[in-house]
Amino acid sequence: MIDFTGKMNISVKDCNLYYGDFHALKNINIEIPEKQVTALIGPSGCGKSTFLKILNRMNDLVEDCKITGSFKIGNIDIFDKETDINALRKNVGMVFQKPNPFPMSIYDNIAFAPRTFGIKKRSELDEIVENSLRRASIWDEVKDRLKKSALGMSGGQQQRLCIARSLAANPKILLMDEPTSALDPISTGKIEELMEELKKDLTIVIVTHNMQQATRIADNTAFFLLGELIEYGATDDIFSSPGDERTERYITGRFG
Repeated sequence: MIDFTGKMNISVKDCNLYYGDFHALKNINIEIPEKQVTALIGPSGCGKSTFLKILNRMNDLVEDCKITGSFKIGNIDIFDKETDINALRKNVGMVFQKPNPFPMSIYDNIAFAPRTFGIKKRSELDEIVENSLRRASIWDEVKDRLKKSALGMSGGQQQRLCIARSLAANPKILLMDEPTSALDPISTGKIEELMEELKKDLTIVIVTHNMQQATRIADNTAFFLLGELIEYGATDDIFSSPGDERTERYITGRFG
């Protein structure tokens, strides 16, 4: 049984990913520290989301996808044949660009993962549901309508519900693929505040097209271009004094 109780830093060495003959990610090396927010930026199609999905092995579902390199979370080799993929995905949660609540009640959305992991007792489920919704800063908005369909919520509420649903599995890492791109500024602000709070306990990796967002929320920023990691470092350094001309051109809006 793999143990997710240690350090939750992410270490990637010599990552290459191919879709058939297409070389989508090229020699990526990156160390992502635990309990910080790391943003992946770059133009569309540069490999950010593809890289993110490696970290909980979602690319396993893609036909003709070949991945080479070393991928570790703490001391756990995520591609080792001993690594239980269900345990990996329990500990490495994922939130997508478009909110995707299940067509069931708000309560059942949150209770879904704990039930899958064998928790049946109502009092335990009640506690997990409330705690997860509180951690996602949405409890006060939904506590009186837990039995109502999640599909009746606003887009911003649905996205925070999806974050709460991930938190219900008690992950150590949260991957977020453009989680606010479909949301209004107020909802975006709430999710950014939420990330600031969650990083006290979680390692967060976020893909974002919004460079202002990266400067607001990310401790570290990685700039991807055409499948390569061009530059990576503290967010303040990347945006104030980038070391590569391509990074500077991207963050000043001259391409991408």
